Amino acid sequence: MNLVRMYTSLVCPYCVRAKALLAKRGVTAIDEVRIDLEPAQRERMIALTGRRTVPQIFIGDTYVGGCDELIALDQRGGLAPLLAR
Repeated sequence: MNLVRMYTSLVCPYCVRAKALLAKRGVTAIDEVRIDLEPAQRERMIALTGRRTVPQIFIGDTYVGGCDELIALDQRGGLAPLLAR
């Protein structure tokens, strides 16, 4: 299974929703980068994605986007193959 990295913060309902969907699809471990605990990681996230909000999700080397993009990817049938690579 591909590594899932997610930029998150503690009080983010979209992060919780994204993690729940990934768990439903069999992801047992997420490399979670807490931008609320590590401000330098927020700057890294912005540099990588151009976005300031969380979650920001990477699966392997593929940038997925936020929670809405993750859900849309799953609905199109693209999440399972991406996780399996």
